[in-house]
Amino acid sequence: YNIPILIKPHQAVFVNRSVTLENIQCFGFDMDYTMAMYKSPDYESMGFELIRDRMVSVGYPHELLRYTYDPSFPTRGLVIDTKFGNLLKVDSNGNVLVCSHGFHILKGEDVHKYYPNKFIQRDDTDRFYILNTLYNLSETYFYSCLVDFFTRCTRYTNLLKGFQHGDLFMSYRSMFQDARDTVDFIHDSGILKDRTIKNLDRYVIKEPNLPVLLTRIKVVAKVFLATNSDYSYTEAIMKYLLENKSGSPKKPWRSFFDLIVVDTKKPLFFAEGTVLRQVDTNTGKLRIGTYTGDLQHGTVYSGGSSDVICDLLDVRGKNILYVGDHIFGDILKSKKRQGWRTFLVVPELTKELQVWDKKKNLFEELKRLDIFLAELYNSTLSRCFCPRGLLLCVCVCVCVQVLTYRMDMSYGQMGSLLRSGARQTLFASQLMRYADLYSSTCINLLHYPFNYLFMAPPVLVSPPSSPPPTHAYACKRNIQMNL
Repeated sequence: YNIPILIKPHQAVFVNRSVTLENIQCFGFDMDYTMAMYKSPDYESMGFELIRDRMVSVGYPHELLRYTYDPSFPTRGLVIDTKFGNLLKVDSNGNVLVCSHGFHILKGEDVHKYYPNKFIQRDDTDRFYILNTLYNLSETYFYSCLVDFFTRCTRYTNLLKGFQHGDLFMSYRSMFQDARDTVDFIHDSGILKDRTIKNLDRYVIKEPNLPVLLTRIKVVAKVFLATNSDYSYTEAIMKYLLENKSGSPKKPWRSFFDLIVVDTKKPLFFAEGTVLRQVDTNTGKLRIGTYTGDLQHGTVYSGGSSDVICDLLDVRGKNILYVGDHIFGDILKSKKRQGWRTFLVVPELTKELQVWDKKKNLFEELKRLDIFLAELYNSTLSRCFCPRGLLLCVCVCVCVQVLTYRMDMSYGQMGSLLRSGARQTLFASQLMRYADLYSSTCINLLHYPFNYLFMAPPVLVSPPSSPPPTHAYACKRNIQMNL
């Protein structure tokens, strides 16, 4: 990973593709969950309660009020199957790694009942909804609460695609849509933001090194802020984070940036965008008409597009490093549309590294078992199909499953964000594909000089090897799928 010797793992910036900081002419930042880190689980718990209370107020059973947020259950990068109400952890190809119905983790035949090949067509976005952001944690947990409640409630009859009560049918899809509409209402109405602003000390981490980071960057490059939040919320958050209330003279938060754009509507911002307008910083209102002039320092803009950013700052493509937390809205689109360098903020990485350090012996044992299993299937056919050899295969597969479960439970009920046993998750594959750099916080850039070369590890092509005979391979798959 090219980590300097004195840097601890939780302070490190990890590398997928080489980046020379000396060549970066402009650093761009998202705000929410990037510069503004929210306190977990308090912030997610508040979001959960707002969703729960709103759903009850529009007619859902009052018994739902008994549920409280459990941070050990949800994780980012999961997939909701709106047809069957299941919560899935999948790999990059759509293979099901973990399946939960409500809070019940399904095993063996129960999984095959829904997914005969333990596989989903994740490109079917009408059915499968990917939970990409940290904002999704609250609604992920609430949806699981809905499924759990209706499954347990004796007033409702459990059907394959939902629940029946007299002439009322509650489908998993309709419940999901109600929850999604509620989340949109909470964000659009400003309830969540109002609660946050009134309790900044409770919900927002005041990182003392953020002003230091931005000040150092501004010496060597341009800096811009591009956030989906409106101006009034951005103003409140950034003043809290960047303006010193005591001691040294107060420096206005806007002075840390060369360009500030709010209401960007990402990911639309990275495509055709919207109308670029100036914001009246005294009233928060937008000025009429499209802004077409040159960059005015200290001015706040609304809308626009990534093309406008490039034009106003006179920078292009790989000379820009964009830092964000949203694998789709920030990282994928900025990479594919503009060719910007990308830095993904993954706050969960701190816990991932802690667990990895404590449990890496389990992972090493998993790798040894996988190698042993491969050697077993590549041996002579007589050894593969004799009763003793077949029994040995079953025993090894069971050991693999037990070790995988032990590792997963070390992270939480749905396991690691990045893997299930030795297999990578969908989130991990997207991280590797679209993020040039990633870390638990953007503040970790302070541990490196701004002429540093982040060197990606070399990827070697695996030597060719003879695959096991088709019928032997099929036998292996049957054993694993039947366990």
